[in-house]
Amino acid sequence: VQLQASGGGSVQPGGSLRLSCAASGSIFRIDATGWYRQAPGKQREMVASITLSGTTYYEDFVEGRFTISRDNAKNTVYLQMNSLKPEDTAVYYCNVGYYTGLFSGVSDAWGQGTLVTVSS
Repeated sequence: VQLQASGGGSVQPGGSLRLSCAASGSIFRIDATGWYRQAPGKQREMVASITLSGTTYYEDFVEGRFTISRDNAKNTVYLQMNSLKPEDTAVYYCNVGYYTGLFSGVSDAWGQGTLVTVSS
């Protein structure tokens, strides 16, 4: 299973970006997915997650600014980021839970990371 993350870039404070993470390979169904980030010199932290049924969870520092969503038909998860702040600067990673078959256990994979830089 491969995850292709995209959509990062440089933006001014207050700007917006939309990250995408597309899963491909031997996937029967994707399960819960999440976005994480790692700023320079800091540990990786969760940003948001979404279950198979669409229930979402956000960390306080992005609540109301970021929106996580998914397209199950495309095995893709998105992170819409609005009102970006300099402290949102980080490498963003997607993590996808998936099943390879109807009776398989759940596995998970990480995307390669996409850099988001918020600076004036």
